[in-house]
This record gives sequence, structure tokens and C-alpha cells, in this order.
Amino acid sequence: MDLDDIDLAILNVLSADARVSMTQLADAVHISRASAHARFKRLIDNQVITGFTVQLDPVRAGQHASAYVTLAVEQPQWQEVKNRLVAIPEVHHIALIGGEFDVIVLVRARDNRDLRRVVLEEIQSIPAVRGSRTQLIFEDTQVATGGRSLSKAK
Repeated sequence: MDLDDIDLAILNVLSADARVSMTQLADAVHISRASAHARFKRLIDNQVITGFTVQLDPVRAGQHASAYVTLAVEQPQWQEVKNRLVAIPEVHHIALIGGEFDVIVLVRARDNRDLRRVVLEEIQSIPAVRGSRTQLIFEDTQVATGGRSLSKAK
């Protein structure tokens, strides 16, 4: 789907506040409410917008220990590894990457003991995981795309 400047403006507004009303969205991007609704529906139908989420403060939500875990995996088993990782409740993000490691995983846990359990007992027990490296997160900041403007490539 080709996105025009209005579509990108709609995505910017929704990235900053997905709870915005259709009237507020239309006003923000200077189109009619009916047009905003039609474009919004088209973005969903074309899977540009794939869902809506709540951004949590992990510490206030009881997740006091976080880490990025990089994994070396047997690449032919990537889909199996991904499926196993998705099933772990403490795993919040998974990405297949290039470089020294194959996968990076964001893990959020109650405390260091729980983080240790997730990494050593759950993630490293996946048969296709050949090795891992854990980087503890001391502080992190959620950056919504609404804080940066989406724009068409020139």
C-alpha cells in the first residue's frame, strides 16, 4: 500500500495517542471526519495498523528486572525458536538480526531471580539455542513513533 502525506499524518497522530477520537484525528490532519474514518479503516484493512496496545511503565507494573538477551541459534530452526520464545510471558520483543548473534530478545521479569530463571531455564533450554549473552537494562525510555515524524522517503 502506498501511503500519502495524509496517511502518514494519521499514523503520526495515532502513534502519539491511539485513543484520539475520529473528530480529533480529522481536525489534526485537516480532513473531514468521514475521510479520516475511511482512511483509518483502509490502514487497518491493509494491515498497516495491526493492533492497538497500552504502553506500560515496566517497574510500576512489577517488572523490576529487564535485559536484552542475544541468542545464537541454529537458523533452520528459527521459526521453532521464535514460537518457543513467544510462549514465554516475560519475553516482550523478539527480532531476527544480523551480526554476531541471530536473535535479540527483550525480557522483563519480577526481579533478578526471575530474570535468571527465564534466561537460564527457559530460553537456554530451547534445543536450537547454541549460545546467549545477557545485557542488563539499568534504565530505559519508551519512545513512541509519535515523538518522531513518519515521512515519505525522498
